[in-house]
Parts: sequence; C-alpha cells; structure tokens
Amino acid sequence: LVLVATNTTVSSPTGNLQDGRWFHTATLLPTGKVLVAGGAVVADEYSCIAGKDSAELYDSALGTFASTGTMTSRRYAQTSTLLQNGGVLITGGFSFDSSACLQDDTSPALASAEIYDPSNGSFAPTGSMAAVRGGHTATLLTNGKVLIAGGDNMEGDVPPFFLVDGSVTAEVYDPATGLFTSTGNMVTPRVGQTATLLANGDVLIAGGWSASQNASIAAAELYHPATGAFTPTGSMTSPRTGHTATLLPDGKVLIAGGAQTIFAYSDSAEIYDPATGSFLATGSMAVNRCSHTATLLPNGTVLLVDGGSLVTEIYDPSIGSFVLSGLTKLDRFSGHSATLLQNGNVLVVGGLQSPTTAELYP
Repeated sequence: LVLVATNTTVSSPTGNLQDGRWFHTATLLPTGKVLVAGGAVVADEYSCIAGKDSAELYDSALGTFASTGTMTSRRYAQTSTLLQNGGVLITGGFSFDSSACLQDDTSPALASAEIYDPSNGSFAPTGSMAAVRGGHTATLLTNGKVLIAGGDNMEGDVPPFFLVDGSVTAEVYDPATGLFTSTGNMVTPRVGQTATLLANGDVLIAGGWSASQNASIAAAELYHPATGAFTPTGSMTSPRTGHTATLLPDGKVLIAGGAQTIFAYSDSAEIYDPATGSFLATGSMAVNRCSHTATLLPNGTVLLVDGGSLVTEIYDPSIGSFVLSGLTKLDRFSGHSATLLQNGNVLVVGGLQSPTTAELYP
C-alpha cells in the first residue's frame, strides 16, 4: 500500500532536546515557551524503564531547548496541567531511580505532586494525591480546580497499558489550598483513558484498558463538577485504548484510533455529541494508529501524528473525513508530545524511536 498525500507538507527540524524523552509531558506556558518534563528511559541491559526528573523549556523564537529546574521526583506517564495562575501542576506517574532497576522489575506509581513556577523556573512540592496513579488523566475544570481520574495504582507500564489494570477512583486538586480531595468514583475502572472538558463544564471520560478483562473499554461516562458524580453516557462504536480525544469548535469530540485488543491498532474514528450523549462513526484514518497525538489547529481541523506511521493526516470536521497531510522527518512511534504554539505551528517532541529530536509542523 502506497500512501500519497495531496498536500505533501514535510515537517521541519528544530533544536534537539537537552535530554532524550518519551512518555513525558509538554505544556504551553503563557510566555509562549513550552515546558517539557520527565519521561521514561530504559535504564539497564534488562530493559527496566525508569523515570527522569529533568525538565527543559522550548523557546519558539530561538528554536532551542534550555534546561530549567529539576522536578522533585522522577516521573513518566505523569500528567501536566496549566493552572489559571500560570503555574503547572505535575501529578503522579511511575518512578524509578535507575539504580533500583537491579532490585525490582516494576516502577511504582506515585502519589506525589508538584508545581512548576515559570517566574523562577523551579519545581516545589504540593499536596499529595489520595491515591498513587500513573497513566491517569488530569483535566482543568472551569472553576480552576483539576480533576484527576483513574490510572494504574500498582506498577509501571507504558501506554497503551496492556499489562496493568485501572483504578475507579477520582479526586480534585484545589490550587487555592494545594490539597487533593476525593470525589465520586468512576462507573468503570480505567487506565490510559481520555478526558475531555466539554463546553458545558462536564468532563467526558472515554475508553482505556482493563487488564482484568484483557480488553480495551468501549464505555464512556461524564463527570459533573456540580455534584462530584460520574454518570454513564453512550458507549463508543469500538473499544479503544491509546486513542485520542479532541474537542472540536462545534462542541463535539473527535475520538480517533487506538487499540481494540493487544496490538490490534485501529484506523476508525467517531464523534461524540454532548447534545445526544451518543457516539457516531465518522471517516476512517488512512493508517492504523495507537499512542499517536491529535492537535486542534487554529482553522478548526485536527492534526494526527505518528502512532506507527511517518504519514500525518488532517481531520476536517466540515466534511467528516481525514486527508493525508504530509510526512514527519523522523519515526517517533509512540510516547512523543505535540503542542500547538502561539504562532500556529505544532511542536512535536521526543518519542520512543527518536527521543532527543523535535520538529515543527508545518
């Protein structure tokens, strides 16, 4: 099968990272710089996966990365959330000092959290979560608090988390107090799910993995901040983990790709309509993808990158289909990040196959 893009846009390289990363976080700061933090590293000849505590800033004006403060804990598969006060909340993840890999064969999940202060480039501890978590989700609510949901609370793995089971618990972080407070439990335990803030302030939780069932999850649910409760909503047309969920300008949510079973990657996509609480199939992607990225562009289309292919594609909501867009310079496979910059470009960073590189689209 030969894929030919109608608009052969080729991404352009930008500065290399100071430290190679995959399954890290990347957060656009109000200054326009991007905070890139943590990530996984294969620590020894036994392929033990350890976490990093280093962080760096990407300056789009210069096209370079520069080291910034060090995190208080080594982490990968953590979350990173820009707060309304400009700080960045880092929660959970899996952590190993690489020296510990010889004694143990799994990376424990973390309960700790910390705040990055862009004004002085430093990380400082904040309140710990009620539960240890890695591969969870963190969603900034309209009231400025952060919903933390699901994730693995036992041992380390990498997305799409085929080897671990998910948690049913959730909690809310309050920046005013620096504390986490338990909230209602999810209907379904999940790890590697997506969480999307809807226009009405609710949060759509979709998909993920269930090791106890050895299968991905089709069920979806809504978190209601006013009551702190989760309620079921329509199930997806296909079970998925390692998928993406993107809020579209019309308030609907594009769900794309992921794995239905172990290593059975999908090219299908669907749309969630909050008005009806239902999912409907939309056009399929040109290639199967899992652990890819999906970025809403300023023109309302969605850019999908990697997850098993050098080919990029664009979802156009106006026609409900995907169009081949171009090529990335390097194979990243999974564990990369994609961040929309203030100038409209997308910064693609790291990944399992190319951990030290970065590129810009278009």
